[in-house]
Amino acid sequence: MQTKLTLRLESELIELAKAHAKEQGKSLSQVVADYFMIFTTKPKKSKISPITQSLIGVIKIKDLDENDYKKHLEKKYL
Repeated sequence: MQTKLTLRLESELIELAKAHAKEQGKSLSQVVADYFMIFTTKPKKSKISPITQSLIGVIKIKDLDENDYKKHLEKKYL
C-alpha cells in the first residue's frame, strides 16, 4: 500500500534531486523509495567458502609481510 509522504527541504535541493531523478529516468518518488530501501536494508554478510574457512588460523606466525612472500616465491621459482 502506498502512502503519501510530505518532506520539507530547501528549494535548491529539491530542484537538484528532480534533475538527478530525470537523468536516471525515474520519478523523484522512486529515487526516494530506492534510497529508503538501501538505507533500511541490512548488508548481507559474505559467505566464506569452506576451503577458505578451513585455512583460517593455519599460519601461526603473525610477523609475516609482503617481503616474506616475495622471498618465498624467489626461493621456490628461482
